[in-house]
Parts: sequence; C-alpha cells; structure tokens
Amino acid sequence: MSADRDAEADGETPGAGAAEGTGPRAADSPANRLQALFEGHRLTPTQRRIAHSMVRRAADVPFLSSVELAELAGVSQPSVTRFAVALGFDGYPALRRHLREVAPAEQSADSASYNEYQQAVEAEIENLRHLAEALADPRPVRRAGRLLAASRPLPVLGLRAAASQAYGFAYFAAKVHPDVRLLHEGGTMIHDRVDAAVRAGASALLCFALPRHPREVVDTLAYAREAGLTVVTVADSAFAPVAKVSDLLLPAAVGTGLAFDTACAPMLLGRVLLEAMCDDLPDAQARLEEFDARAAVRGLFVE
Repeated sequence: MSADRDAEADGETPGAGAAEGTGPRAADSPANRLQALFEGHRLTPTQRRIAHSMVRRAADVPFLSSVELAELAGVSQPSVTRFAVALGFDGYPALRRHLREVAPAEQSADSASYNEYQQAVEAEIENLRHLAEALADPRPVRRAGRLLAASRPLPVLGLRAAASQAYGFAYFAAKVHPDVRLLHEGGTMIHDRVDAAVRAGASALLCFALPRHPREVVDTLAYAREAGLTVVTVADSAFAPVAKVSDLLLPAAVGTGLAFDTACAPMLLGRVLLEAMCDDLPDAQARLEEFDARAAVRGLFVE
C-alpha cells in the first residue's frame, strides 16, 4: 500500500498533501489560506465538497452566509455547520469571522474599472501566478514525470470539459513516449480500455479533471486504482471530488468569471508535466528530431 493509500485508510484526502510537497508554501492568497486551514483535517466526502467550493470562490467566501455556502456547494445548511465544527470552530459564524480577519485587500482602482472580459483575463493571470508559486517546489511534478515516463503504455483520461486538456497532452506526449492511449470518450467501454492498458503493462494513468466533475471520471479512477495503476491527476483544487481516488494530485485553478470556466492554468500544468516526463525519457530528444525530419520530408508544415 502506497503512502497516499495509507492516508486514505486513515480518513485523510489522498493526493492533497502530495500536491503541496514539503518545501516552502506558495505565496499568500485567499485560496492558499483556505488550503492551509483545511490541511490536517479528516474531512468526509460532503465536507470535501464544501472545501472544494470554498477554494473555488475563495475571495467571496468570507461574505457568504451558511445558507449561501450550502447552496454553492450543493449541501444542506447543517452540513456547513458541521463542517465548521470539524475545522475547530464553534460554528459557521466563528469560521466566517476568521475568514474575514484574513480577507484580502480591496481591489485596486485600476482592477475595479476593468470590464467583465478584462476581469476574466486578470483572474486567469492570477491563477497562473499561483501556479508559478506552487511550482517553487518542483518535487511533485518531477515525481509525476517519472511515473508517466515509466508507464508503457500511458493511458491519459479526460472527459467532457477536460477532454481537450487530455487530447492536447496526448498529442504532444505521443511524439516522445512510445505508447500513449487517449481515453476521452466515456461509456461502457472505458473500463475495458483501462483493462487493456493494464494487460499491456501500464503502471500509471494521467487524468485531467475539471468542473463540473463527471461521476464517470471518479468511478473510472477508482477502477484504475483497483486494477493496480498509480493515478496522477491534474484538477482545479486539491479538494476536488477526484482527490480521494488519486495517488498524486496536482492542483491548477480554473477561472469562473465567464459563463463557462476557463482553464489556462491546467493546460500549462499539463505542458509542465510533459517537460518533466521528457526529462525521464532518455530518447525524447531523438524522437523529436526524428519527427522533425519526417515532417520536413512530407512537407507537413507551412514555413
């Protein structure tokens, strides 16, 4: 049993600790303050759902009532109260007072004057800044790169909103990895494809998991772990529903300011994982040079 699965047996959220590493914590931000508040607590699935919702709306949470937070997380109001008590507070009002004490400063006059489209871009820039800060400790990504490089074949899972992230990773990974298998369509065949990858020698699976999180993704990851695969997941939060079925979870926040979420940080984290995987594939550079030579012969790209 791995250390992450030992943690699960003890009731802790697997993957979350691995996402942080043991190096210096990322710079202060509303989301990081919430992450720090939740760490070390044994949260139930319902409580993880509340935590996940709070991280996604970190700047707004100090000003939400318990009823509003319950609606945001899709749980009951008493569940919010029990969640606050589980974190060591007398109740939700005490938790909210604590959050208000550490609330971020007001928006600058410049940022307050942005229109809704500019605000969405600024929010994504902030997400990328947080990702850069988290990568100050590169050990989780390097560990993920080793796991992915060693898996032959390498299944890459991403359904619905995350399908494009999985496709982009698989497209580039196939240029340096000898056997990449994209799992981007759900249905009754997906477990068969996991079984086929295991029979062929796979040791790890990479998953991109973004809101709204399909139940099928959680079920597939649980099945993959039971089949013996080590699950590496890129998700929007260390408290996402997929955390409990991941061995190594790497968080990258999504933007929520538009009608549909934006996912620049998860996409960039996928490219970082590609770089880390290449570092553990000794023939990666040779494969890239071979591809370039063949592409030139075929006239594949317009110069």
